[in-house]
Amino acid sequence: MSHREAGQVAAIHFYATAPYPCSYLPERQARSQVAIPAEAIDSGVYSQLVRLGFRRSGLYTYRPYCDSCQACIPVRLPVGQFQPNRTQRRVWKRASPLIAHWLPLRFDAEHYALYRLYQQTRHAGGGMSEDDAQQYSEFILKSGVDSHLVEFRQDGVLKMVSLVDKLIDGLSAVYTFYDPEDTQMSLGVYNVLWQVEQAREMGLDYVYLGYWIADCRKMSYKSAYRPLQILRGGRWQWLPEHARDALASGK
Repeated sequence: MSHREAGQVAAIHFYATAPYPCSYLPERQARSQVAIPAEAIDSGVYSQLVRLGFRRSGLYTYRPYCDSCQACIPVRLPVGQFQPNRTQRRVWKRASPLIAHWLPLRFDAEHYALYRLYQQTRHAGGGMSEDDAQQYSEFILKSGVDSHLVEFRQDGVLKMVSLVDKLIDGLSAVYTFYDPEDTQMSLGVYNVLWQVEQAREMGLDYVYLGYWIADCRKMSYKSAYRPLQILRGGRWQWLPEHARDALASGK
């Protein structure tokens, strides 16, 4: 793969990391395939990489590349076909008081405080639960592509912040953190529904949701949004109705 700008061509190379403990499935080792150099990956190149199953964390563009596991499956929502279920429609209505604002990538102490609260409440003991301001900035605020923060407020009170990448064919939901003490509004669900509506208004085809992992509770929720497409064997296809059994059988 190559990146072209002003008559210059810079090749994109890929390397595999050494094994490391898996963040999602216990007692497993993971590896990643990383695209370099970061400075050659602009929005156009990154859009192509996302269609191939890549994601980013700060300036780090990667996809799972494990030796004996294929549990991480890239998924996307086709906004033209998406139909919210009854529960999702209720969440949309309940969260209607939220006001969204698109912002550039810049440090905001209020955002960081919410991020810390979210990590320490929802992911206590995880790798990011003690992130300092520098680590937060490297993860959330560093990007070489078309990235934005979206903050959601109710009556002026910050409830949620979402990091969103705009691609050629869709939006990529990079990371979202929200008030973990608000148990009424289902903020995470609302954020997905909101991104679908934003993509539709922008004339984009998809919302890329990252990886679906059937056996990981914090990643399996994505199959609740239908119809959902998965990347398998280099081809985007529909997630089966009975996804776990169908995928296990190779269908």
